[in-house]
Amino acid sequence: MSFPQIRLRRNRQNQWSRRLVQENWLQTSDLIWPVFVHSHNTPKTEIKSMPGVYRHSIDNLVRQAQHAYDLGIPAIAIFPVTPEEKKSEDGEEAHNPENLICRTVSELKAKVPDIGVICDVALDPFTTHGQDGIVRNGIVVNDLTLDALCKQALNQARAGCDVIAPSDMMDGRVGAIRDALDEAGHEQVQILAYSAKYASAFYGPFRDAVGSKSALKGDKKTYQMNPANSDVAIHEVGLDIEEGADMVMVKPGLPYLDIIQKVKAHFRVPTMVYQVSGEYAMLKAAAQNGWLDWDSCIWESMLAFKRAGADGILTYAAVEIAERLTQKS
Repeated sequence: MSFPQIRLRRNRQNQWSRRLVQENWLQTSDLIWPVFVHSHNTPKTEIKSMPGVYRHSIDNLVRQAQHAYDLGIPAIAIFPVTPEEKKSEDGEEAHNPENLICRTVSELKAKVPDIGVICDVALDPFTTHGQDGIVRNGIVVNDLTLDALCKQALNQARAGCDVIAPSDMMDGRVGAIRDALDEAGHEQVQILAYSAKYASAFYGPFRDAVGSKSALKGDKKTYQMNPANSDVAIHEVGLDIEEGADMVMVKPGLPYLDIIQKVKAHFRVPTMVYQVSGEYAMLKAAAQNGWLDWDSCIWESMLAFKRAGADGILTYAAVEIAERLTQKS
């Protein structure tokens, strides 16, 4: 049977009917909010390359986290803006139990205990060269970096972090971190692995935000994935799951919808996607110039991630989206 008996537009005629047959829905519980914390007393400072996104003081971030929790956002992901004087060649500040990220986590868990706190594990916010690992003779060395990442993860777990999120893309880091956490009695701390993280051109505003862009020497193509490849993403994700990852991530988002779909279909594990800084900034800038409608575009982007199979979405627009969802309910 075909047209005119079959008319697919029938189900699109009315708003109630469109809602009735909608396949994918966005909820506040799908959202993770990435946030930046700085060591200044100023409550917040603007990030020019990310309109509407700020670096927060610890006190202000606690207040923002409470608001996010009240909206129904289940977790935030924290990224530190490390003062230049605390950066070093090997990023030892990552191991300091009194560093900015650990102090922030402690405050958050004391004052907003029920929101999930996710901590990035990589050395780039702490190194003078901006690479994610330890550099020797111009090369990011894998196994020496693993030791540093384990120390960083343990440092964050002791501060109260709920989810360790290694974004460094070193080989074997998930297994090494899982073993270190378990041996130290942190077996309940989860691991969200940045498993399919591409060497993308969309990370620039994030590097502005944490202050690593000007310091970055070289690129990250020896450890982040080639944007031309998709099969290796399945290999990377599979290894991370075998090593103990509780959740996996694809990063960036919209340029890699095919990777999200493949990962979810192949493994059927909790799969997150990161709408990265460049994606966010691109839509914001276009909206500010009147070229796109922000609300419609951000909503369409979120539904695209859900349609591809994402269980959770890291987006700088999480609070805006949650406020919109709350108003609708």
